[in-house]
Amino acid sequence: MARRKKGRDISGWLVVDKPAGLTSTAVVNKVKWAFEANKAGHAGTLDPDATGVLAVALGEATKTVPYITDALKCYEFTVRLGQATNTDDAEGEVTGESDLRPSEDEIKEALQGFVGEIMQVPPKFSAVKIDGERAYKRARDDEEFEIAARPLWVESLILMDRPDADHVVLEMVCGKGGYVRSIARDLGEKLGCLGHVLKLRRVWSGPFEAAEGMTFEQIEALARTPELDERLLPVEAGLQDLTEVKATDAGATRLRNGNPGQVIAHDVEFGEEVWASHDGKPVAVGQYRGGELHPSRVFNL
Repeated sequence: MARRKKGRDISGWLVVDKPAGLTSTAVVNKVKWAFEANKAGHAGTLDPDATGVLAVALGEATKTVPYITDALKCYEFTVRLGQATNTDDAEGEVTGESDLRPSEDEIKEALQGFVGEIMQVPPKFSAVKIDGERAYKRARDDEEFEIAARPLWVESLILMDRPDADHVVLEMVCGKGGYVRSIARDLGEKLGCLGHVLKLRRVWSGPFEAAEGMTFEQIEALARTPELDERLLPVEAGLQDLTEVKATDAGATRLRNGNPGQVIAHDVEFGEEVWASHDGKPVAVGQYRGGELHPSRVFNL
């Protein structure tokens, strides 16, 4: 006899304003417990010391995670100038120091080289896999290894504040896979003064904003109550970057069975990725082809 899944069949998004000192996995586990949900995941890891938006998907919303992971994100972070660390943040050991301090104009000019399509080498203390093993495990064992550079789209990178000679506050909007610690490291090297991340906050991620997120304390206080359920955003909150089309009655039935189904669409191009709704609920995501949606993901709502 098959084992019954533990937990509730509940679906939607919860925006968490993650506190410093917790892993992203710990936050997801707390949210899953608070909702008694049988399935949960997050859209984009935050370092333990980072704060801000951690969007947690429950149930069927986990099928929309890739669309949030691929969306633009905004980070506000403080760079400590004059010191490099082995982790590229304040938790690591200092590996180099410099008395040089660039001017604001020099910093602004250097930032221009980090905008657009850039190549970025992730920190050695990161979850990137090297020959099947996490880079941070190799780094902890003092192994010598190299990480290949990878492309990153940076929409903008601006100087927000210069509170003193040793610190700059920056804001970056970037695409998937960006490492703020790498930006701080590479900026410090480009300026000749070295640098690492002192503080990091994700201000928004796709449609989700930290200002609208729940704190850890609020989640614990409302755990397993109807009030917490009311804070859950709908599954389609993760699909805002895609065009919505309307499935016909017959089309919705076919789509729910994983088959192409008829939809009503306006100003949609052939082959465009869209999502279909029916009776106010998302039915499927897929490619629009001549009046039909060819599903790649189907929602059981």
